[in-house]
Amino acid sequence: MARVKLAYPKIPGSSQAPLDRCIAFEKYDGTNLHWVWERELGWYAFGMRRNRYDLDASGIKEFHAAHPGYPDAVEIFERDFAHPLAQMFLSHPTYVAPEILVFTEYFGPSSFAGLHKEAEPKRLVLFDVAVGDAIVPPAQFIDDFSHLNIARVVYRGKLTGKFVDDVREGRYDVVEGVVCKGGSTPDTLWMLKIKTHAYMTKLKEAFQENWESYWE
Repeated sequence: MARVKLAYPKIPGSSQAPLDRCIAFEKYDGTNLHWVWERELGWYAFGMRRNRYDLDASGIKEFHAAHPGYPDAVEIFERDFAHPLAQMFLSHPTYVAPEILVFTEYFGPSSFAGLHKEAEPKRLVLFDVAVGDAIVPPAQFIDDFSHLNIARVVYRGKLTGKFVDDVREGRYDVVEGVVCKGGSTPDTLWMLKIKTHAYMTKLKEAFQENWESYWE
């Protein structure tokens, strides 16, 4: 296992909202797992936000020993994502890069605040791809990867106060909330998260005075 810098950037909350056009994706209540692809090596590493393991028998064993709550994560990734993503990276000019990171959320029907029920079936949802350090802009992400199990698009349009309020009030059929992404190039990409009042209530019941640690 290797410690790495924060593999996925911290997304600011809705107080940072620019009133600009965006695409809002469902935010799933699970665990962020990243997967690393290299043109010569293929899929060679994976991990969480601050750690990384070799994607081989030894590394997978080490990962499971340190993180026993994700027994089928590698199996799901290899079954649902590994081959079609590699085919995309090898054939598409955008993805000619030394290294590509793929970001997925691991969760089940009752997952909450990074905790998962062992007996429930789990799935991975693809929510971002980074070419080197540059995250693929949202419209291009949808164009290139919508044939896979990607985060559900719940809104396209201008980010407004009404949209923020509607997400908060649960009018978009999301449990935790949404991640809004704007910008048409990696240099202009921005992101923010909006969570629902219902999720806030759930956090307060579970974590009491520490609930804000899990909020925006």
